[in-house]
Amino acid sequence: MMADSMTFATSHAPALGPAAWRVTDPRQLSGDPDVRRLDPRRMEGPPPALTEPQRAALAAGRLTAVNVLHPRHEAALDFAAPRPGKKRVHLLAVGDVGSTLLLALKLLGGDVISAVGICDLNENTVARWVAEMGQIDWPWDYGTLPEVEAVEPDRLFDCDVFVFAATKAIPPVGSGVQDVRMAQLEANRPLAESFARQTRAAGFRGLFIVLSDPVDPLCRAAWRASNLGPDGKWDHLGLLPEQVQGFGLGVMNARAAYFAKQDPRLASFLTEGRTFGPHGKGLIAANSVEHYDDALSRELTRRTLEANLRVRDLGFKPYAAPAVSSGAMQLLLALRGQWHCGSVNLGGVWFGCRNRFTPWGLEVETLDLPDALFDRLRETERALHEIP
Repeated sequence: MMADSMTFATSHAPALGPAAWRVTDPRQLSGDPDVRRLDPRRMEGPPPALTEPQRAALAAGRLTAVNVLHPRHEAALDFAAPRPGKKRVHLLAVGDVGSTLLLALKLLGGDVISAVGICDLNENTVARWVAEMGQIDWPWDYGTLPEVEAVEPDRLFDCDVFVFAATKAIPPVGSGVQDVRMAQLEANRPLAESFARQTRAAGFRGLFIVLSDPVDPLCRAAWRASNLGPDGKWDHLGLLPEQVQGFGLGVMNARAAYFAKQDPRLASFLTEGRTFGPHGKGLIAANSVEHYDDALSRELTRRTLEANLRVRDLGFKPYAAPAVSSGAMQLLLALRGQWHCGSVNLGGVWFGCRNRFTPWGLEVETLDLPDALFDRLRETERALHEIP
């Protein structure tokens, strides 16, 4: 942690939220963490008493809450500490999504990424993209873009950020499957769990990003798998909750903006709106937080959810926008310490919201949410808990 930081000891079940996070409202320190963290007015019980130095740190944005019941809470403080310099990113699988993500990171990530290592079952695919990316450069300024290198499987976690973009099953175009993302869960979950267990063996200390569908349940599955000991029992010695983020909300936010630009009734989203929840069923696209209109928001949500189906109706897999809007853009914002769309652990499920990484821990945006909007968040939270 930074020298001018202060900490506040909290205690709750390690599975329910980050082991260390930035406090922006003392009411966040009351009760167990869940979606109420997004609107601290709704937290139960009075806020705990703070010392004068802690109150000063809170006012200055330098107060970190630490869950002392988490066995790795000291490691959580180390994870929150800023690490200078550019970051090394490793990408698993360079199929349609992975290759598009790779191109965007190559072109846009030179300020925060030193190199991108890629790994795929197909060695020719890796060789192809190493060659192609190596031949992308600004003339006479050859050191500004990240290098792209092949990475062997046993070095996958020698990095600062690991991006899981692998998939075993995508329903083909024309299959008639309506919820494509959830259809992928059973196929992709064992794969995500397998690589999550490897992070434990490798002592991985970086970010574990899930880009494969269904993003939010896979985050939970990967985190769970990493925190089971050899005897199959929970020990919470694997990935910290804040080490795992799902990048699926970014494209939903961009799709909502796409429709808001086309329809004057929805234009308030562009300046006042927010998106919450998963990359798929349960998504909430709010037309406005301050002037929330439930009917308009539900219409915007429906159109946002169906946007990928319209591309599939044209005979194409909708992967370009997710790879860039959810993958590359959110990763770069996260590495820059800026607000981004991502799924974080709130109450034991990964829930999409606006958040950022700070030197004082993970911070989620807090808002005064209208009752009708908050009720929808609660409904989505319950639905995510029901996914096995």
